[in-house]
Amino acid sequence: MINWDELKHIHVLRKLEQILAQWFNTEVFIMDSQGRVQNYDPTDRQRQFKNPLCASMLPYESGQIALLDVMAKASEKLSSDSKSAITFTGPLGFEKGIISPIRFENDFYGAVCAFSFIEKSVTQDELAKGRKLIESLGLDIGFYEEAVSKLRVLEGKDKKYFVELVDLVAQEIVAFHTEISKREERISALNSELGNRYKYDSMIGKSKPMQDLYSLLDKIRSSESSVLIQGDNGTGKELIARAIHFNSPRKDRQFVTVNCSAFNENLLDSELFGHVKGAFTGAVKDKKGLFEAADGGTLFLDEIGDMSLSMQVKLLRVLQEGTLTPVGGVEEKKVNVRIIAATNKDLKEMIEMQLFREDLFYRINVINIHVPRLRDRKEDIPVLIDHFLVKGCKEKAVALKTIGKRALEKIFDYSWPGNIRELENEIERLIVLSGSELRVTVDMLSQRIREHGANAKVQGVRISGRLKDALEELEKTMIREGLRRTNWNKSRLAKELGISRAGLIMKVEKYGLDKRKLLAKPGEGTTEESGETDEAV
Repeated sequence: MINWDELKHIHVLRKLEQILAQWFNTEVFIMDSQGRVQNYDPTDRQRQFKNPLCASMLPYESGQIALLDVMAKASEKLSSDSKSAITFTGPLGFEKGIISPIRFENDFYGAVCAFSFIEKSVTQDELAKGRKLIESLGLDIGFYEEAVSKLRVLEGKDKKYFVELVDLVAQEIVAFHTEISKREERISALNSELGNRYKYDSMIGKSKPMQDLYSLLDKIRSSESSVLIQGDNGTGKELIARAIHFNSPRKDRQFVTVNCSAFNENLLDSELFGHVKGAFTGAVKDKKGLFEAADGGTLFLDEIGDMSLSMQVKLLRVLQEGTLTPVGGVEEKKVNVRIIAATNKDLKEMIEMQLFREDLFYRINVINIHVPRLRDRKEDIPVLIDHFLVKGCKEKAVALKTIGKRALEKIFDYSWPGNIRELENEIERLIVLSGSELRVTVDMLSQRIREHGANAKVQGVRISGRLKDALEELEKTMIREGLRRTNWNKSRLAKELGISRAGLIMKVEKYGLDKRKLLAKPGEGTTEESGETDEAV
């Protein structure tokens, strides 16, 4: 449906109404499909009418009824007429109006009516009949006579221009409605896309690494296998653990979480397995451990890489046998718990250093999930910023803020070592410190973000010799680092470099920067995820 209230804010419609009033002394009425005038309130006694005949009739109820009824009938006729515009006769029998349809995809949505003018062929008898009708309606005769004298006579080219202008008003309304419809469809599509592709429970991201993560989470929905989540601090490992639990067959049971680095060995022993009364000083009663609390559900062991070797042995026994013994107890208890573990450490390296048990690693690493760092999925930053802005402004009951272009560029350039958590904290800080300002500018950003990369220099580029060779070295360096930064997405890198995709491919071949060749060269480094395709199209 057309939003009729919005039409009064459209600049081009206001200008067209002004032109029709100044050139032709006509009033423009916009009507819906039922013939009801949408831009005129009969109770508004302060309105100044541009057409003299309307000014003499519409302030009175009898005049309103007569005129609005004629326009409604003209609209009804137009709804079944294939013409773009028709001329109709007003209630007094001699004055004319033009009515043009508002059609969208062949459906009749309403009409634009311009009233009134007279034609050269008008007779004195017609004017006399109009006078009698005015008298019968109880309207002011003197006002009527003056109004008739001011009506424009339209013939030939003048009438043609007049009709074209009325048609143009209708076309602008159709264009407005079309644009709004397209925008609503786009919003609906984006919302749908956001629900299906940009979100997975509380996780947000549209990048390829996040799409791969969502796909993996979908595959393990029905599984109850142990999961190991690896990734830097602040990447949202606990969010992923919760998503796994609440999309699993155990979703109706307990989800219990413990940070293994938050307790010393003795406390963690009691926390996980419980204790009996008198097991140690302060143990005044029996206490259930987290394994018992999570029985039938999921236990999330965060920072499992900080667990001592002796605790790892006890954990391994529970996982292998499904039994535990509380601290100070002798009776074994059966538990059925799914383990999800997380760490920011390289457990394989810890195994080589004999800091982590290999058998425990394979027990918890049935399904491995690697969480990408924020700097490896920078295309998610705008989506995350929007989410944190809406969330933060709502919580603090302030008007929604936006990020300025230069500030956004600085945010993109920053490496975000603290990942999602650091970004969320920065957005919260900006909401608070921006005060009443609705736009966040670059000077409001934290100093580390503002100054990041300010003094960066290109390393290894020659400053002597042939200029052509130096430029080629710089070009090769920029392309090689750009390919790594964008995960070999050539379309994205071509846009960043301001060259065509075909041109970039030619330069990649010229400098031998093909992904497989580059990764095969010693000392050239590697990518985060070797399983990725050459690029996301």
